[in-house]
Amino acid sequence: MSAVFKASPVFSMRQDSLLPPDDPLRQTLHNEVHARPSASLKLPVVVHYVAVLNEGVARADEHAHLCRLPGQEALPPEALGANFLRLNFEGFSVKWERHTEFTRYSVVQALPEGLDATPESLDALPPAVTADWLRDVPGRTFAALKLVLLEQHLGSPGKVVADARSWFDDSPIVASVMGAVQGPGHSVVVTDFQLRPTGWEHIVVIAEHATSETRAGRIAQRLLEIETYRLMALRALPVAKALGPLLGRVEAGLASITERLHQRDTSADALLDELIALAARVEHLTAEHQYRFNATEAYHTLVQNRINELHEGKSGAAQTLGEFMQRRLSPAMATVALTAQRLTDLSRRIERASALLRTRVDIATDLRSQALLTQLSEGQSTQLRMQATVEGLSIAAITYYVVSLLLYVFKALKLQGWWPLSPELSAGIAIPLVLAGVWWTTRRIHRRFFGHGPAA
Repeated sequence: MSAVFKASPVFSMRQDSLLPPDDPLRQTLHNEVHARPSASLKLPVVVHYVAVLNEGVARADEHAHLCRLPGQEALPPEALGANFLRLNFEGFSVKWERHTEFTRYSVVQALPEGLDATPESLDALPPAVTADWLRDVPGRTFAALKLVLLEQHLGSPGKVVADARSWFDDSPIVASVMGAVQGPGHSVVVTDFQLRPTGWEHIVVIAEHATSETRAGRIAQRLLEIETYRLMALRALPVAKALGPLLGRVEAGLASITERLHQRDTSADALLDELIALAARVEHLTAEHQYRFNATEAYHTLVQNRINELHEGKSGAAQTLGEFMQRRLSPAMATVALTAQRLTDLSRRIERASALLRTRVDIATDLRSQALLTQLSEGQSTQLRMQATVEGLSIAAITYYVVSLLLYVFKALKLQGWWPLSPELSAGIAIPLVLAGVWWTTRRIHRRFFGHGPAA
């Protein structure tokens, strides 16, 4: 069985001497819009579509798996470089697409003639690839769809939908007339969003006669992406539900801390320890789950965009895809958004509580510093008074010693007959002069070293 592979188109760019040098990303970014072209589907056709989570799955593993297809033993690894690859075989094709979190495999084949319009016949319709190859796709399945596209005149979309019910069980169906906004509509899509025991979901599209192959490819791509992105968006819902009680306990703990902030008998250190524990917990939860919440928001936006691109209208009493998503998906997205917002609000509230606690600690520190400065000031005043007292005693002591020395001098002079007055009288007369001299010398020293005191 012969096969050829077709990767995303790459356009060579002639380097013109009139242009400045290319940015290294110019060609890559330019070719991004051509990275995943829609398939051209010739009706009637069936698409077996499987999307698997590729966490822990290397590109080499997927390449090895694609090499197991007939005639692809020599498939070069660089063929997977653009994250898109279409392999054409006789009677069917296989498309491989790798995304950040998941990888998609689509097996496109002609619908067998005379296929009965029953759920059982669609369940029994096998993909063109072998069962072992499909079962061994690396990764974990999160979406598996059988998309049937038929040709039929859409004279009465309501009757078309009624006829398409035979492809499904008795479960309620969702139906939309696509392209109804711009005209009478070019196709009708019917599904029940039910996961069947075989593991597949069923989607049936009835397109008007002469529907182009490119339009059929775009229809198939949008419908498959709607279901893929819907399921990826819902991956955050179990996380949000599990976080609900935990966030409730964290909020209660934070409320208790803020309640005790104004109580002076509560230790600031104890409050700080509790607040740090809460902050660490919230930051851990944010780091662990913020990507999932952001991804959910992005996937939900993609779902809404793809639904808008259908330009759908109603057909009878059945819900349209947009109405179904609004009623069934929006509550889940609101739960996820609320949980993400609670995490953000908790971080902000903890930050405000930390600021209040820091303010309380700063005020207490300032009060302690002020009391310490007051004690130091009082100690300095006491020291100055003691110093003044000591200086007074020192002046008296120095005066006593100087006068005692003068007394000996006067006695010696009297003994030699050189001093007419009594030594004791002379010493008594010298006391005021010596006291004044000692005091004047002390003031000079003060003025020289401390910058105060009367000028000499």
